[in-house]
Amino acid sequence: MFLRHLSLVNYKNFDSKTLEFDPVINCLVGDNGVGKTNVLDSIYHLCFGKSYFNPVSTQNIKHGTDFFVVEGEFEKNERTEKILCSFKKGTKKVIKRNGKPYEKFSEHIGFLPLVIISPSDRDLILEGSDTRRKFMDGVISQSDKVYLQNLIKYNKVVSQRNSLLKYFVANRTFDSDTLSIYNEQMNTLGTAIHQKRVEFIDSFLPIFKEQYHNISEKDEQIDLSYESQLSDDNLLNLLKNNVEKDRALQYTSVGVHKDDLSFTIAGHPIKKFGSQGQQKSFLIALKLAQFHFIKQLADTTPILLLDDIFDKLDENRVSHIVGLVKDDNFGQIFISDTHADRTENVVKNIHQSYKIFTL
Repeated sequence: MFLRHLSLVNYKNFDSKTLEFDPVINCLVGDNGVGKTNVLDSIYHLCFGKSYFNPVSTQNIKHGTDFFVVEGEFEKNERTEKILCSFKKGTKKVIKRNGKPYEKFSEHIGFLPLVIISPSDRDLILEGSDTRRKFMDGVISQSDKVYLQNLIKYNKVVSQRNSLLKYFVANRTFDSDTLSIYNEQMNTLGTAIHQKRVEFIDSFLPIFKEQYHNISEKDEQIDLSYESQLSDDNLLNLLKNNVEKDRALQYTSVGVHKDDLSFTIAGHPIKKFGSQGQQKSFLIALKLAQFHFIKQLADTTPILLLDDIFDKLDENRVSHIVGLVKDDNFGQIFISDTHADRTENVVKNIHQSYKIFTL
């Protein structure tokens, strides 16, 4: 699978831009602020129906205009697939495949698998559990439609249960029967989500460890573990035991929406004890493991976006990652960098076709 053609209208800093890509390696070079990351983000947009860096649709429209259009022509399984994402202020977002709008955006997820490695990935280490859950859900959802639907339904039930808890306080009332309906729904969906996450970590962990050792070239004891309240008790019991707490807080304090991933090095949290280099290697290993995991489960090779990759790694390590295309491990790669010569040094040694775009 690869992206052949990209067309942007009023997207972020671009009035109008058209690009024809190489099926293997594409390098976007230019000074900071010219829009290299925005081009990568538009490719992400085509694959996921939203921006990676700013999911608020109105903020992806160029200043002074009231709409944007991102259009891409992919080749997948020897077929041309035309994807269009558009948004106009005051209306709903539209995603079309070959001219036909999707009824549910979630139907598009996983059709065009993609992995992005970006400096903002450090949020996975620095930020709260929500960021790490989104990463885990994103990896599983690209190859499991049932999981994605369960997740959407579960989040909706949690939101409804939270509204009910607020209603109880505002009206000085309580109805355990109504609450138990939501508890049952949360239990059914949450148990299925928890089970899938356990299975995911079991199969993901060895891939991740292998990628880390490839990148770091050191024998460091790194680990990634799944933390969930459901590992100790079933969700129905947890909800019943925390009902008074939830009534006081006016939101649901237990469930798979509180799950987390623990990142450690030599048994200690990498956030506190990992050096900058170790943290960078950890994050890139996570993303490359995501790439290999999706590739194993999907019937196609994901597109790989490397945003400002030299910010994270030295030239040798970048060469190592880009060099993986030689082994037919990777499909199409997009690289953004401020230094054209540095990028060209890396890609020309791979002996694969490439294009360099100066923005």
